[in-house]
Amino acid sequence: MAARSTPRLVEAAEIAAEHGLTPARISALYLDRETSGFPEVAGRRGRARQWDKHEVDQWFAQRKQSRLQEYKPPTHDPNELLTGAEASRFLGYKNPQQVNTYRRDHPGYFPDPDVVEELGTEDRPYRRPKWRVQTLLEWKETRPGSGRRSVERIAPALPAVPVDGDQDELLGATQAAALLGFKSVNSFSSSLGQGNLPLLKTVDAVSEKGGHRRWTRRRILEQASLRKAR
Repeated sequence: MAARSTPRLVEAAEIAAEHGLTPARISALYLDRETSGFPEVAGRRGRARQWDKHEVDQWFAQRKQSRLQEYKPPTHDPNELLTGAEASRFLGYKNPQQVNTYRRDHPGYFPDPDVVEELGTEDRPYRRPKWRVQTLLEWKETRPGSGRRSVERIAPALPAVPVDGDQDELLGATQAAALLGFKSVNSFSSSLGQGNLPLLKTVDAVSEKGGHRRWTRRRILEQASLRKAR
C-alpha cells in the first residue's frame, strides 16, 4: 500500500491572503467550526494553528458553490456583451478576474467568448473577449453541483430534432444547435457570436421567462443550407 503523502500545512495568515480575508476572520471561522464546518487544526507551529491545505481548499470550494447556487444574477438584455470582469461580477464572483482565471487554468471549463474585440495598436495589439448574457446564464444553469467541471466532461447529447416539422415552429438554442450539426450548445453560441451564422442574427422571438432566443425552423434550416454551400 502506498504511503499517504504528508499534507501541506498552512497558517491563518496564508489562508487569509489566498482568500481575501483577515487572519482574525480565519480564526473566527475555526472557533465557530461547529456551525461553519471549518476544518479541524492539523498541527501547530509554536502558538500558531495550522490546517491541512487540501481540507481548507475543499471547505472554501463548497462554501463558494453554496453561495453561487443561491445567487441570482441581475436582469440584463440576453444579448448584452460583458467583458471578463463584468461577467465575473454578473455571475456573483467577488474576484473580477475569476472568468479569466477559469480560461487560463481550466481550459474547456468556461464557454468560449461570443465576441473577441481586436484592440490596441499595430505595435501593441491586444484582444478583449466578451460573452453574451445568455451564454453566461446557460453556463450557470448547467454547472455540476460539485462546483467543479472536469475538463474531460462530455457535453450532454443534443436532442434529435426533425427537419420536416412545422416550418414556423419556434426553436431554442439547443434545437438549433442540433439542426445545424453542432456538438454542443456552447459551440453553437460561440459560432453565432462570432458572426458565422448571419441568418440567426435576427431573432424571431424571445421567451418571456429567461429571455431565451427563439428562431423558426425555416430560418434555422435556411442557415443550415447556407453552411453546407460554403
